[in-house]
Amino acid sequence: MLQRQFVLQPNSDYLLHVTAKQYWLPEFEAHWGDIDAQTLILLHSTSFHKEIWEPTIQSMFEVLVSCPSAFKNGDTGNNPLKIKCAWAIECPNHGQSAVLNDTALQQFPYFRNFGCEKYAEAVHHFMTSASTLSPPVNFSTQKLVGIGHSLGGVAIAILQILQPVFPFEALVLVEPLLSPQGLKPLHPLQRRLIQSAYDRRDVWPSRANALQYFTARRKITHWDLRVLELYVKFGLKPHQEIPHESTLYEVGLACSREEEATMYRDPTGPSSGLEALNEVSGRIPVSVIFGGEKDLIPHSVQDALVDCTSRRHFLSVHRIEGAGHLIPQQVPEELGRVIVDILIGSRTHLTSKL
Repeated sequence: MLQRQFVLQPNSDYLLHVTAKQYWLPEFEAHWGDIDAQTLILLHSTSFHKEIWEPTIQSMFEVLVSCPSAFKNGDTGNNPLKIKCAWAIECPNHGQSAVLNDTALQQFPYFRNFGCEKYAEAVHHFMTSASTLSPPVNFSTQKLVGIGHSLGGVAIAILQILQPVFPFEALVLVEPLLSPQGLKPLHPLQRRLIQSAYDRRDVWPSRANALQYFTARRKITHWDLRVLELYVKFGLKPHQEIPHESTLYEVGLACSREEEATMYRDPTGPSSGLEALNEVSGRIPVSVIFGGEKDLIPHSVQDALVDCTSRRHFLSVHRIEGAGHLIPQQVPEELGRVIVDILIGSRTHLTSKL
C-alpha cells in the first residue's frame, strides 16, 4: 500500500495545521483519470489519529484486488466498483496535528473549545484548500464516499452540509455517537468518558515501555496488534512536547487528557450531526455499522438511530460480532470486508436510480 502525507499550513482564514494521508495501490492508478472511480474520506474517533485507519484500508484494498476481474482491462462488469484512493484526515487536536497545533490550541478560539463541528470544519477547510497542496487535489470533481468512526461518524455527517457542499455519493457510519433522543441518554456515558480521560496514564519512559503497558491492559488486549503499534507510533508525542519536569518520561499522549475531555463535553456536535444526517440520508445512501457487543453507546440510542419510522433512511445496517465500540481497533480485517460490501451495495443502488 502506497501512501503520502500532506500538511496544510495555517493562514489568516484558518489558524490550525490540518494533516492528512493519502493511500492507494499501484493498481488503482489506472483509475485516477476515471470520473466514475471513487475517493474515500475517512475520519477517526476521539483520542486516536488518522493512521488508526491503515489496517482497515489495507483490508479493503486487499478485498478489492482479490476479485478476479477487479482490474482486468479496467473492466469490472456492468456495475464497477473502482477506487482511486483513500484519504485519512486528522482532527487538529489529535495525533501529529496536536503537536503542530500545540500553541494555537492554547489560545482563543480553540482553547478548551473543540468538538465534532470543529473537526468537520477542519476537514472542509482541507478539502477546500487542497488545490494549494503539492501535488494539487480537486475534491470537488471527485466522487466521494465518507467513512467515519464515532466522533468521525458525526463529523462526516456534519461535513455534508458545510458550504460549499462537496459531492459525496455515500456515507458509512461506524458506531456514530448520534442520539435521536437528545443528549440526556448520553449523559452517564459522557461523565464516564470524561473521568476516564482524566484517569488515563499520559506519560511513559519510552515507546517500547508504552507498548508493553498497553499490551497488558485488559481492554486493549482485544485490539489488532497493528493498530496498537500504530497508536504507539502516532498517538504518542515526544517528551519535549509534554509539560512535565521529570526527565524519566520520553513520550506522552498526543491528544492530551484535557483535549480528550473537551471533545467529550461537546454540547452541540451530536445534535448537529443528527440534523445533518436527517437531511442527507434522503439524498444519498447511508449505511451504519455497529459492534455486536454493547460496551459504550446504549442499545436504546442505537435502536432509535436506525428506527425505520424516523426521518432517517439507511441503505443497510450491519452488526459485527466479536467487537464493541472500537471496531477499527479490534477487527479491522472484518470491518474492511464489510465496508467493501457496503460500497458495492451503494454503487448498485446509485446505478439503479440512473
